[in-house]
Amino acid sequence: MKEDGVVADSQAFKVLLDACIRSGKFDLALEILDYMEELGTSLNPQMFNSFLIALVKKNQVGLAFSIFLKLLDAEVDDVGLASSSIACNELLVALRKANMKLEFERVFNKLRKKKGFEFDTWCYNICIHAFGCWGDLGTSLSLYKEMKEKEGSGCSACPDLCTYNSLIKVLCKVGKVNDALIVWEELKGSGHEPDEFTYRILIQGCSKTYRIDDATKIFYEMQNNGFRPNSVVYNSLLDGLFKARKITEACQLFEKMVDDGVRASCWTYNIVIDGLLKHGRPEVAYTLFCDLKKKGQFVDGITYSIIVLQLCKEGLLEEALQLVEEMEGRGFVVDLVTITSILISLYKHRRWDWTDRLMKHVREGDLVPSVLRWKAGMEASMKNPQSKRKDYSPMFPSGGDFTEIMSFVTSAKDSNLDSDDVRIEDEEASSHETDEWSSSPHMDQLADQMKSISHSTKQFSLARGQRVQEKGSDSFDIDMVNTFMSIFLAKGKFNLACKLFEIFTDMGVDPVSYTYNSIMSSFVKKGYFTEALGVLNEMGEKVCPADIATYNVIIQGLGKMGRADLASAVLDRLLNQGGYLDIVMYNTLINALGKAGRIDEVNKLFEQMKTSGINPDVVTYNTLIEVHSKAGRLKEAYKFLKMMLDAGCSPNHVTDTTLDFLGREIDKVRYQKASILSEKDDSS
Repeated sequence: MKEDGVVADSQAFKVLLDACIRSGKFDLALEILDYMEELGTSLNPQMFNSFLIALVKKNQVGLAFSIFLKLLDAEVDDVGLASSSIACNELLVALRKANMKLEFERVFNKLRKKKGFEFDTWCYNICIHAFGCWGDLGTSLSLYKEMKEKEGSGCSACPDLCTYNSLIKVLCKVGKVNDALIVWEELKGSGHEPDEFTYRILIQGCSKTYRIDDATKIFYEMQNNGFRPNSVVYNSLLDGLFKARKITEACQLFEKMVDDGVRASCWTYNIVIDGLLKHGRPEVAYTLFCDLKKKGQFVDGITYSIIVLQLCKEGLLEEALQLVEEMEGRGFVVDLVTITSILISLYKHRRWDWTDRLMKHVREGDLVPSVLRWKAGMEASMKNPQSKRKDYSPMFPSGGDFTEIMSFVTSAKDSNLDSDDVRIEDEEASSHETDEWSSSPHMDQLADQMKSISHSTKQFSLARGQRVQEKGSDSFDIDMVNTFMSIFLAKGKFNLACKLFEIFTDMGVDPVSYTYNSIMSSFVKKGYFTEALGVLNEMGEKVCPADIATYNVIIQGLGKMGRADLASAVLDRLLNQGGYLDIVMYNTLINALGKAGRIDEVNKLFEQMKTSGINPDVVTYNTLIEVHSKAGRLKEAYKFLKMMLDAGCSPNHVTDTTLDFLGREIDKVRYQKASILSEKDDSS
């Protein structure tokens, strides 16, 4: 037709476009559209829909976004736009997958304001999931409430299983696992049966927040209901068990995974090897690593990186470099994580002359030269005079001291509400009339509570900040800043660390949670509480979300200042924000409360720790023995010693020192009792 000069009408071109898109021939679809433009054939909205879908499928998301905005701004008939829901949904999905949040919100807001366009169930589910992925619980719940209000009014949008799965995932992501579990129970009685995705979401959420007992219970319920857990589910539960120090249970689960015929992946073995290394089983981990290498499978670059990091921690640099050589010889990429681990060890052991050996074994591009150039540039910048602030103000100004921490640690309800306001608002929300016929009253209540609450800032991050995240070239600078700052701070060189922070923030490099946590932790350890508060305030001003490590530092600082009462208040705020307690947080709180003489609270916290599914470690037992000994509760201290030995927890050098103190206290009590008895005998 094209060669013969036959000019087809719009309907013929539409048929051709639809056929090309259905058959996946997107290049041909774009060619047809170009030809139509050459002929001057008008494109109606239906053709634009086909055009947009073709662009999205060809991963031309930016171009599709621009054209879609022009289409929305143009004066097209409402009927044509209303029929383009498929194209809108495809574009929204593509924007979410590309993490183009601003563009997604722009399309979302324009569609909400456009007359004649109504969200269908698919569109609602996409938006609930997208805003949930970005931590915006308020918007996700408001969209759910909007769906519920439209239900039964003849609208095509109503909550389905996908809606509930998305909302449960959002609640788990922001740390509100309790609410997620309640919604899950409501879901089972609402006419919607949980599917494998529901179970997987809940197991992942419970495992990440140390709710191992709940995760295990859901895991077995999943099997009893006829769903076969895949490797992702097993991996999530394995990771949670290792983090909770349930090593025996983790090994048993791994054996069950093999017995059930679920194929273990590299991720599975990486979790097992990393867990064994972190919990004092290096021989078993290294033996497993060597066996996997011999089989020639289930080993990737991450596995090598885990072993290299362990060798660096033990100071075995020669063996680490040999492993890097082997890693490169097998065709694995020596990534930034591996390189920075070795660089830190080389720096600590003053072996910078070995960097040439490292460069010889890195096959991938110019990563090592980039690292070394960065290091050289950093050292040159550090030699220059430090650029003082123009007004000579301190780098981290603070108007108060560390005891004013509650001004930063705000409730999840609203940064401007105090605890009384939150309680009053909760009472008002609970007093609202509820629909007794609703299939999910708890979700309805959550949506009502979110009406007048702003969630523009994310107060708590479930994911921990990491020193090296390696998210492409954009994160390279901050990754290297974090690496060298960790070196300087470990050696107590605060001036160099702060100077490095100043140089790169002046250059426009944005710090991340790990950066702030590292500086603040070092300040707290040295007793610089005012400076630590300044770091925390700047972290809040930069809208950098706090994570569990941030709260560990806060509790540690308050404990050193003898403010255990304030530490308990911070803990309450953390739990209200959807936070959770890991083993480090428990140990920190036990130490802070014990030194303040609040032994009863210490014992309650220890019981809570065991109930939550976290096994105590040697630090926990050492702290318990020490605080009970110093409080004169020697029988309880001895009880914890026996509990420690019965649990198979190996003592360390700190245990020896603690037991020496306990022995002296026991001898002192015996001597006092003997003296009292002697005096009684003399008097008689």
